[in-house]
Amino acid sequence: MIKIYSLSTCGHCRQAKKLLNELGAEYSTVEVDRLGGEERSFALSEVRKVNPALSFPTIIIGETVIAGNRASLIRQALEEE
Repeated sequence: MIKIYSLSTCGHCRQAKKLLNELGAEYSTVEVDRLGGEERSFALSEVRKVNPALSFPTIIIGETVIAGNRASLIRQALEEE
């Protein structure tokens, strides 16, 4: 399972999703800035657990956490998944 925590205004987030689409990967997205109240707080706490820097995108591929749009790491994690 692949999950991306992103921001709707983030260019790096859009590029990471574009790459995953090009590679045919299925993923779910949580656009943190579009959430409100408790949902937003919960999403931010989930990101903080795996990425204390709280940077976006935060991509979780299986057991691998990738902070940022790092194409080579994304490709590698997909191959290992």
